[in-house]
Amino acid sequence: MSAFNKDRAHPNGWDKSKLVSRHVTEGPSKAAARSYYYAMGMTEEQIHQPFVGVATCWNEAAPCNIALSRQAQSVKKGVNAASGTPREFTTITVTDGIAMGHEGMRSSLPSREAIADTVELTMRGHCYDAIVGLAGCDKSLPGMMMAIIRLNVPGIFMYGGSILPGKFRGKDVTVVDVFEGIGKHATGEFSDDDLHELECVACPSAGACGGQFTANTMACVSEAIGLALPGSAGSPAPYESRDEYAEASGVAVMDLVKSGGPLPRDIVTRKALENAAAIVAATGGSTNAGLHLPAIAHEAGIDFDLFDVAEIFKKTPLIADLKPGGKYVAKDMFEIGGVSVVLKELLDHGYIHGDCITVTGKTIAENLENIKFPEDQDVVYPVSNPIHPTGGVVGLKGNLAEEGAIVKIAGLTELVFEGPARCFDSEDECFEAVQNRQYKEGEVLVIRYEGPKGGPGMREMLSTTAALYGQGTGGKVALITDGRFSGGTRGFCIGHIGPEAAIGGPIALLKDGDMIKIDAENGTLDVALSDAELAERRKNWKPREHEYTSGYLYKYAQQVGPARKGAVTHPGAQAEKKAFVDI
Repeated sequence: MSAFNKDRAHPNGWDKSKLVSRHVTEGPSKAAARSYYYAMGMTEEQIHQPFVGVATCWNEAAPCNIALSRQAQSVKKGVNAASGTPREFTTITVTDGIAMGHEGMRSSLPSREAIADTVELTMRGHCYDAIVGLAGCDKSLPGMMMAIIRLNVPGIFMYGGSILPGKFRGKDVTVVDVFEGIGKHATGEFSDDDLHELECVACPSAGACGGQFTANTMACVSEAIGLALPGSAGSPAPYESRDEYAEASGVAVMDLVKSGGPLPRDIVTRKALENAAAIVAATGGSTNAGLHLPAIAHEAGIDFDLFDVAEIFKKTPLIADLKPGGKYVAKDMFEIGGVSVVLKELLDHGYIHGDCITVTGKTIAENLENIKFPEDQDVVYPVSNPIHPTGGVVGLKGNLAEEGAIVKIAGLTELVFEGPARCFDSEDECFEAVQNRQYKEGEVLVIRYEGPKGGPGMREMLSTTAALYGQGTGGKVALITDGRFSGGTRGFCIGHIGPEAAIGGPIALLKDGDMIKIDAENGTLDVALSDAELAERRKNWKPREHEYTSGYLYKYAQQVGPARKGAVTHPGAQAEKKAFVDI
């Protein structure tokens, strides 16, 4: 009898006839592929089990990702315990805290697409049956979730965890305090020694930035949308409980393989996306969610753009008092019960859909059944007494933003700002002016040609906004851009203005002195110019050419779509004819 006709092909009872890994493990024609697995020390039993990709964004670029390799080993332990065969692989990350304020920031948003694309290619190329994706820094979280949804195999997302707060002269600090310290140094408020003392204590451990910046915002999203195990978003990176969640994720993904689902696109529905937008609003999360949620929806074949996100923001109360607008960091929220506390409070008052299915196989409501609102704490407020009646992030629209714009209002006391424009054609020009204090209080600083195409790469402006705060002028000037802001940005800062300047959007037509009105109460962004005047100026406008005429940024600029729809680079699930699992 041929060796290939014996029962040995399924020593654990697995029937791989419907699993994609059959293309690399089953039958005589796959002998060459199997020889590679033997070369890596795999047993025959392991070869004929389901293959689970354990994808991480581990690297030595920053503390955000440094703990992911450790956590991946725990995921693999869980997969092995559940009779699966884990195959670890890594992809890139660009860390905004280091890329910020220079040309490197152009790589940040494009890295989201590169992460999703490379994870997809690795999974496709090696025919893995399931995936656990771990990510730790801003763009890596949505990038990994996008890949999981795009592949639509049994998949679980897990956050690498936040950093522990630093201590500076008796106060909790984060890396944003260091960026603001640079502004204080420029004014003379901080000496060289002061700044050096701060930078040495601000980031005391592994993990992503501790405030409700982009990483922790998207970690909250991973639970709210149903792609992560309940509770997994909260514990800081150094805690052993994170390794326990990692192992549980490995076991859970094998449960999904055995049961055949729910699959990622069963989980990521329109209702689930609305839940995700609600958690962003309720926690005063990053404006970057206005880009990432439409991009995640795109992978599931759902139209859910910036205006859809903003609609949820507008009706969800802000109840978590988190930095940068509030007092606390992720570790504090974890200690009072974590993301589940916020979700349960929203669920109990009708702000999220409880019937959405999750990776546990249970609904959101079932997952939250035993969660009780903690008393004697002021990290999360009850819905009956919110910090602000509408969400911490607001969408804007007007003659200056026909395709929308976005602002974080968490921490703001005044929601209307009107002033004359001061125009800059790059962040670098504006930052230099701010550092030299060449601006006036009451002005609206305009940074343009920093959109997805025009940058290219849609840079974040944290260096500039933090410098303004460090100089004590936060709230006394406004800043608008077709680029982005860091999740750590605070103040009257409006990003994602569309259409962007590079394609002739109204922001390209502004001149110094034009009166701009921002109304975050009513959701408007306008310039005091008639349609006729804007049309006249457009006649004289000429497109600008950027200097990126080769390499990845060139390709990105050719492919990327508008910020309103998530700045995506491919047609998405709606155009899909052949899914990965169909091979």
